[in-house]
Amino acid sequence: MSDQQVDQGKRTWLIATGVTGAVGGVATAVPFVSTFAPSERAKAAGAPVEVDIGAIKPGEKLTVEWRGKPVWIVRRTPEQIEALKKNDIQLADPNSERKAYPIPDYAKNEGRSIKPEYLVVVGICSHLGCSPSDKFAAGPQPSLPDDWNGGFLCPCHGSTFDMAGRVFKNKPAPDNLEVPPHMYLTDSRLLIGEDKKA
Repeated sequence: MSDQQVDQGKRTWLIATGVTGAVGGVATAVPFVSTFAPSERAKAAGAPVEVDIGAIKPGEKLTVEWRGKPVWIVRRTPEQIEALKKNDIQLADPNSERKAYPIPDYAKNEGRSIKPEYLVVVGICSHLGCSPSDKFAAGPQPSLPDDWNGGFLCPCHGSTFDMAGRVFKNKPAPDNLEVPPHMYLTDSRLLIGEDKKA
């Protein structure tokens, strides 16, 4: 066996182990780098959710998921915003003073919102965790009062909420619908789950 054949064999062996090592290094690095992205579990645990609200027309609702809960984004009509004032005397907590859910300061107003046009609430009844139905049309309807101004009806036990997610008096639900932390990134982009710029 000549020296040149031995060197050629060593060279092939070195190249093969080098390539194998590089492939192994990449195979190890890819999963490691991917751990920096939030997992589905982390997202469900509370990672913020960015939503495009530009296509929602007045009177429509968009539902997204945050922390495993439905979050409703309702674009209220001018009539629905105006009707909120008519409900105050009938509401259990018109000013959101109860502390079952921490309410952000920017939602401590009649519309419980940053922008009067948009309502952002968790769509879970504060009674037993059912999801209320949309009853946006005003006027008499089954299971609703004759002076109904629009809102939500929980079909499980009859709790009613106005278009700001405020619960009416003498209903099973003890509190208003929860307002999650949120902020507007642009006029058409909403971030749910965070309300402070880093």
